[in-house]
Order: sequence, then C-alpha cells, then structure tokens
Amino acid sequence: MISKVSSQLNSHFVAFSGETTPTPKKKKYDKDTLLKDNIGTNARISFDKLTNAATVYTAKGLTGNKNANFYEFLTLGTIPYLVGSAVLMGVFNYASKYFDAASKGKALKYGNKMALGVIFYALAKELAKPLINKPVQLMTGVDTNLPYAKVIYELPDDKDDTDITSIEYHKVFESVEFPRWDLLYCDEAKGEKRNAYYDKVAKKLGLGENLKDSDQEVKPRIKEIATKSIAVNNIVPYLWATTGVALAMQKPWENFFPKMTLKFWKFNEVKDSLYAFKTCFKDSAKELYKGGANTSKHAKTIGKIAVFTPIVATILGVIDIVNSSKKVQHANTDNVIDKNRKYVSS
Repeated sequence: MISKVSSQLNSHFVAFSGETTPTPKKKKYDKDTLLKDNIGTNARISFDKLTNAATVYTAKGLTGNKNANFYEFLTLGTIPYLVGSAVLMGVFNYASKYFDAASKGKALKYGNKMALGVIFYALAKELAKPLINKPVQLMTGVDTNLPYAKVIYELPDDKDDTDITSIEYHKVFESVEFPRWDLLYCDEAKGEKRNAYYDKVAKKLGLGENLKDSDQEVKPRIKEIATKSIAVNNIVPYLWATTGVALAMQKPWENFFPKMTLKFWKFNEVKDSLYAFKTCFKDSAKELYKGGANTSKHAKTIGKIAVFTPIVATILGVIDIVNSSKKVQHANTDNVIDKNRKYVSS
C-alpha cells in the first residue's frame, strides 16, 4: 500500500515538472509463489541466500536495521560454516611450509584428505536428502521439500523509499502445524481444478478418485508424512556425511592429489585428473569396506558399519515415512461428549 501511494505521488510530481517518467522496476514476485523442486531452482535459491547473507543481511545486522529478522539471522549461518570449512581445509596445508621435508609431506597428505573430507561431508549430506524425499514423493505424491518464495513487506528506511519488499525462501511443509495449504490449491481462473494436487495425492495413497473433498481427506495424512520426513531428514543425512568423511580418509586418495589440477583450460590435465579421481574413489570405497593390507579386524568392522548404516537407515526411514501416511490420528469423541447428560437441540 505504501509503495503504491508513493509511486502515484511520484508519477504526478514528474508529470507536473515535465520530466520523463522512469520505468518502474519489475518485481520478481508480487505474492507468495510456489516454486518447482528441481536442481535449477534449488541452485538459484542457494545462490540468492548466499549472496544476500554475504551482503544485504550482514549489512542489516551490523547496522541494527529495523527490518532484520530471524530468517536473515539463520541464513547468516552460512558464512561461518563456509569460513570454518575453509580453515579446516587449509590449516595443515598453510602451516606445512614451517615443517621439515619429511613432516611437510605427511602434513600435506593429511591436509589434502581433510580438505576432501570437508567437501565429501557437504556433498554427502546434501545428496542424501533426495534419497529420502524422492522415493517418498514417488510412493505418496507428497514432495516434502517443496519450496516457495515468500514476499515480505518491510518498513521504509527512508521517506522516499518505495522498494520495501524482500524475498525469503521457505518450504511448504517446514511448519508441521501450519503448512502452506493455500499454495497447493490450483488456480480455477486458469481452468484448473482447485483440488488437483490433493486429488493426485489421494490417488497415490489409495483413497480413490473423484473424491468430493479430497483436500480434507489427505491433509491429515500429508501432515503425518511431513512430520516423519522432518525427523528422518534431521538424522540420516549426517550418517551419509560421516561415511563421506571416512571415504576421504582412505589411503588411495594419496595417488590422486599429485594429479589433481584446477587448470580447467588444459584439457589433457583435467582429463587425467578426472580419471585419477574415478580410480581413487573406487579404490577408496573398496578399502573402506574391506580394509587395506595392514587394517585390523576391528577397523574392517567399523568400515562395514560406516557403509551399511546410512543405507539401512535410509531404507527404514523411507518405509517409516510411507507407512505413516496410513496412520492418521482421529479425535476420540467418546471422551468429549457425555451421551448420558441432557442437552437441548437447536
């Protein structure tokens, strides 16, 4: 409303003064908008959050801006996470120049593995989420990772400020008690069936087709799926991340680092580096599972546990989530209404 009034006043003033009216800046979103859950969208969201955290949110927080909020505070956590990762990756490598030749070689080997472990930790943690969410979506029709763009109307920082909106990225089911059901209804003005999404979920869950109120039928089941998914996603990805770190600590990677190159313009070197990565990855996975020549029996057992634990946890987690869609809590009206007491009908 403030933006609209200010825009109209500016237009009248410009017209009176004889100046050319500036073209208004087109807004990215004019209302809360459901987004597609795909690689492109998730990459763009991650990039927007990172750049905003490094620039806009940091500035707002340090200056005590009245529009700084809890979402921006949480997003700022990305910065120390990345800085801490960089420190872990470089701590042995940067200090190795102060060591003697023998110690320098050992420090570099360990430092390179630690750097690879940081990368594998982050990759495994993120790649584990689709291993949970996609099977659940295929079997139930519910995408618990569905994102949306939320439009926030801020207080103006200046009396002439007209750009008073910001965009936050959330998940439809991030609040189990208050999911954004409204975003899942289709637009009837575009010729779409209002309950099309809920009809699809109802069919996937075996509740039938052409239900009169499919949204009311499936909402309790969707909430159960979302609740279980949040619990599983808070545990299982870290098991995969642990396995990623264990994989990076294996000896075969020592053959990869001498061939590793970041000179992407040198095709042959990049090709050799990728081949070496493939070979070392395969050999490291075998060593983690079976153990090396000097690996103790106890260490071999731990390696097998590190491999199988996230796999089993993922499978059991998906099964539990899917089964939860069949367990819907209903209120026990027998404990609410006393049928022996007198009442007056309306």
